[in-house]
Amino acid sequence: MDWWLILILMLIVLVVLFLSSLPVAFAFLLFNFLGIYYLMGAAGFNQLILSIFDSLTRFSLAPVPLFILMGGVLFHSGVAARVIDIVDKWLGRLPGRLSLLATAAGTIFANLTGSTMANTAMMGTLLVPEMKRRGYSKPLMYGPIMAAGGLAMIIPPSALTVILGSLSGISIGKLLIGGFLPGFLMAALYCAYIIIRAWSRPYEAPSYEVAPTPLSEKLMGVVKYMFPLAFIILAVLGTLFLGVATPTEAAALGAVACFVLAAAYGKLSVKVVKDSASSCIETTVMAFMIIAGATAFSQIMAFTGVSRSLVQVVTGANIAPILILIGMQIMLLFLGCFMEQVSMMMITLPIFMPVVGALHFDPVWFGIMMLINLEIGMLTPPFGMILFVMKGVAPSDTTMTDIYKAAFPYVLLNILTIALIMVLPPIATYLPDIMRKG
Repeated sequence: MDWWLILILMLIVLVVLFLSSLPVAFAFLLFNFLGIYYLMGAAGFNQLILSIFDSLTRFSLAPVPLFILMGGVLFHSGVAARVIDIVDKWLGRLPGRLSLLATAAGTIFANLTGSTMANTAMMGTLLVPEMKRRGYSKPLMYGPIMAAGGLAMIIPPSALTVILGSLSGISIGKLLIGGFLPGFLMAALYCAYIIIRAWSRPYEAPSYEVAPTPLSEKLMGVVKYMFPLAFIILAVLGTLFLGVATPTEAAALGAVACFVLAAAYGKLSVKVVKDSASSCIETTVMAFMIIAGATAFSQIMAFTGVSRSLVQVVTGANIAPILILIGMQIMLLFLGCFMEQVSMMMITLPIFMPVVGALHFDPVWFGIMMLINLEIGMLTPPFGMILFVMKGVAPSDTTMTDIYKAAFPYVLLNILTIALIMVLPPIATYLPDIMRKG
């Protein structure tokens, strides 16, 4: 059977399994069982077991539960909610101040939680009632919260970045640091869009009197709540950037620091520890079960010769490399409408990474663009997870169409960011290039 026919059949079977009622992890494992039995015979199951064991015992995956635990402690202890109050006091009477508050606070929490859904749920729960009371339009009410929530996938620490690095073979440390500048560029674009829209359409974000806050109170809030969080961020990213710690060590430092901070505020209780650990275990097990099938899928691709043949076709074709890169991004945009992020990575990385190597693209540069594209998938209908989270915390009179319309401008801004990174690669590669090796 020709390699291209094998590839088409494999993708069709995968899509059918994903669209069935089977959980993603079980769908991928079933595909691996069927593929190995049909292509490699019963003896291939020994290799499958070894592959699953190898994929789940990699030291590079250790930061995943630790990053998730950081966000869980800050969320369940209520420390995160205090930060919103401090940011709110500093915004004054800027156009669309509550939308800007959602973006600013969401960006701060992206540095701490590593979870897009937790970030969106928290911001939506805290800010939507006040936005509705102040008469904000639905696009300026829901859009900034969803967009800022998605930044947790880009700005380190990000559990999905660790998974992407582990599955693709890209340096996890460089990938984490590489998301810093693009993430803040996206936040800046969001803020610029909000200010322009609120200024040109004041009825969408009605202004209101803001009680003046003494400068001393603002500064005290910064010292009491912002500085400790900034110290945690610097401790995690600084040790990683300077090569003092590995991603796992940096994540462990951040998790311990979050527990210490919650205890210092008197918010660390048995319930907080239990809830944080429970959410961490649930998310980690789900992610690791999906990862279990990744290595086996890559080996099936290699055994059938699909990866090798695909690289030969791409490198032998008279197509500009930039057009191939754009084609890969378009494919990710399409898949993001129908699949969740880890599944997208598991299907595309075995195909994309050999091409990236053959065309001599910087893997960190490509990985950052792919991360942004994965985030876009969480904002695009019909299956974007952030859309469903937002609907869950929105008032009952909100329809999914309202959510879709609110997210659309930020999807375009994210695509603009990918285009800027294509044109100006240092946006994604400057910090990774100058960081020290751990």
